[in-house]
Amino acid sequence: MASTTTTTAAAAARFTCLAPATRPASASASAGRFLLPARQWGAATTHGSAAVPVVAAPSRRWAPGVAYATAATGKSVHDFTVKDIDGKDVALSKFKGRALLIVNVASQCGLTTANYTELSHLYEKYKTQGFEILAFPCNQFGAQEPGSNPQIKQFACTRFKAEFPIFDKVDVNGPNTAPIYKFLKSSAGGFLGDLVKWNFEKFLVDKTGKVVERYPPTTSPFQIEKDIQKLLAA
Repeated sequence: MASTTTTTAAAAARFTCLAPATRPASASASAGRFLLPARQWGAATTHGSAAVPVVAAPSRRWAPGVAYATAATGKSVHDFTVKDIDGKDVALSKFKGRALLIVNVASQCGLTTANYTELSHLYEKYKTQGFEILAFPCNQFGAQEPGSNPQIKQFACTRFKAEFPIFDKVDVNGPNTAPIYKFLKSSAGGFLGDLVKWNFEKFLVDKTGKVVERYPPTTSPFQIEKDIQKLLAA
């Protein structure tokens, strides 16, 4: 169980909006790890009525001497410092003792509404039990997060009442990959490989900062709820 000091520090770091996060009327909680077989990556999938293209991993024709999504220095998520949406440094060590769901988000994706709504619901439900969501905007997939940090913050606040921490826009693939994402990908490869495939790929991190699960973009937050509950009970 996290100490009172840790819980208080994490609560102080929450990304607050104009009103409490709203809860959707109902939730679906089917199992959700790696729902798509490897052969489906690279094909268009559907989410509701929206077609969601899933990017196939490119051939590795990298420039000599460029570190492309290689392992970052660090033994856990807690070893990293990142910038928040307002440009302030945040040491992820402040989240020690809390289960984390780390997500690369976008404002103009076919998955945006469902993911932000379900993420907000899960955060409201479990934030007092030692759960945090860390959202990292990224514009690498279909240029679907083109706005500035203030615009992203306003969107998340006003449309979805998101209260979980949102950080500086980052690259999750390529030569400018953020160190935290190099670490996440090196910790959980599997058939998803080195590359983040699309918006809203998710990494579940335990209370010690270790990555325990990785979920493709089409796995909804509600499908991860049982795994979150297991970490919180550990």
